[in-house]
Amino acid sequence: MATASATTTLRAGLPDRYLTPDDIAAMFGVPLETVYGWRKKRTGPPGFRVGKYVRYDPAAVRAWVNDLMADSTAA
Repeated sequence: MATASATTTLRAGLPDRYLTPDDIAAMFGVPLETVYGWRKKRTGPPGFRVGKYVRYDPAAVRAWVNDLMADSTAA
């Protein structure tokens, strides 16, 4: 019996790399400036710094989207 790897189980098919602001902009079809505005206002997906670069955990982005969807269906 084959078992799924820990990475596959934890990520549930998400990419094995952190996302860039450009990835987030492309994913949601918004300008890059919007992504930076979300970060400044703390209204977008949670990001973190790696040196001078901003990165996003795909699992955190998915959780943010799920929260947005839950809020819109509850209203």
